[in-house]
Amino acid sequence: MSALPEFSIIVFSFLLHFVWEFWQAPTYAGMIELNHWDGIKLCSSATFGDVGFALTAFWITSAAARTRYWVLRPAPWQVVLFLAVGIALTVGFEYYYTNMTLRWTYSDLMPLVPPLGTGLSPLLQWLAIPLAVLWFTRRQMPAPPGSPRDQGGILS
Repeated sequence: MSALPEFSIIVFSFLLHFVWEFWQAPTYAGMIELNHWDGIKLCSSATFGDVGFALTAFWITSAAARTRYWVLRPAPWQVVLFLAVGIALTVGFEYYYTNMTLRWTYSDLMPLVPPLGTGLSPLLQWLAIPLAVLWFTRRQMPAPPGSPRDQGGILS
């Protein structure tokens, strides 16, 4: 199971997004005032959502690449697609939760990015962390049976 690309995507996404969620906590209204355990639960819940976004982006990119092993030698378009799916999901969900359901709101510390007023922190999160996840995944995964590991690709 640990040889599957999804395993590494899940593990590295969880570890990196979990840390980011705590770092960006002050940019969301009310997070500073939460008691410790409630903050952990909220950041954990957000992290599981981030892992779901990463898996969705991975599977869409895998479908377009016609292989789940594109991470071993990612072409530029595959990395762009992976990032674009994650960013699109982030913008959509942030808009839904901050403008429609009001499940959360940004604090005054959160810079907003036009046109939808998406917070800068979640956008940066979906630029930086997925690139790191791909980098770690590529180095952690064994080559699939019958195919030698190629050292090429955009994330070498």
